[in-house]
Amino acid sequence: MITLGIESSCDETAAAVLKDGNQLLSSVVASQTATHHEFGGVVPELASREHIRNICYVVEGALSGAGVGFESIDGIAVTSGPGLAGALLVGLTYAKGLAFSLGRPFVGVNHLEGHIASVLLEHPLAEFPALALVISGGHTSLFHMRGPTHAKIIARTLDDAAGEALDKLAKLVGLGYPGGPVIDKLSQFGNPSAVPFSLPRISSGELAFSFSGLKSAGVRYVGKRQITPLEAGAKINPSQVSSDLLDLLASYQKSVVDQVLDRLDKGLQGRSICSIQLSGGVSCNSELRKRSREYFEGRGIRVYYPSPQLTTDNAAMIAVAGQLRLERGETDPWDLQADPNLPFHGPSSSSG
Repeated sequence: MITLGIESSCDETAAAVLKDGNQLLSSVVASQTATHHEFGGVVPELASREHIRNICYVVEGALSGAGVGFESIDGIAVTSGPGLAGALLVGLTYAKGLAFSLGRPFVGVNHLEGHIASVLLEHPLAEFPALALVISGGHTSLFHMRGPTHAKIIARTLDDAAGEALDKLAKLVGLGYPGGPVIDKLSQFGNPSAVPFSLPRISSGELAFSFSGLKSAGVRYVGKRQITPLEAGAKINPSQVSSDLLDLLASYQKSVVDQVLDRLDKGLQGRSICSIQLSGGVSCNSELRKRSREYFEGRGIRVYYPSPQLTTDNAAMIAVAGQLRLERGETDPWDLQADPNLPFHGPSSSSG
């Protein structure tokens, strides 16, 4: 079975061709990072325009890279939410039109379901039951997975996502956007114990993430230490960055990872878990990967995560999740709508 995957939920226009579950024939991503860089974040209207400009070329490029034509497609999977409304509409409208013209079935895929499925593309034998963490600039959610198509959410962020917290500090101190990868690189030159950030306490007692307090503490520390932001657009040389800033970045990143490991550990309680599966842009963070493997694999729990190119928004993950549904004979109606706040539920998952 050959599935065309399409992703346009935020600022990446992507298409991928997948064969028989885990044979990725091609994956093309048109990034908009340069377009949004000067604004310090994604501008929805600009994102939609870029998707319109790129969608045809990206899909054609994916088919060409896979060595197949439109007639070889057996089904189409497309992100239907959550995400930016205008951006989602571009991908969904294109997918519907293509599916209709070819007489092929299509399915809308939840963006979070796609991230979770990205792990299975490279680790099809990953053990279950599992805890699956989707951690990115827009999401920080933890799921209990009974199997590859059965997910139940057990924790989410009450405010900011982990990646958002990293990007906001990076913007404050002049590291640009996206800032998470830059913080990751510079943190190795700082002292992660220099700034004693504390873990948030959730008053309700529920299992949840919260990064707004850390973000506020980081802002206060910058003001207290009078840390001067780096010059916008300047090439960042660690040797020319103040020790105060390097220590802040290392401590801030450590606090993000501390909280993630703490919540994962709490998620294990009362559950028989064979593996932990990390996905989303922040799952590429080197400290998170290193410490999670040290912490959990020492207890006999395997930790899996995708290759870096599959951690950020891409269409390969949408194709994997979509093909699982298409193989079960599932399709979506032509009136399927883009849903910017689409909850993660449906035939392949449950929430609560």
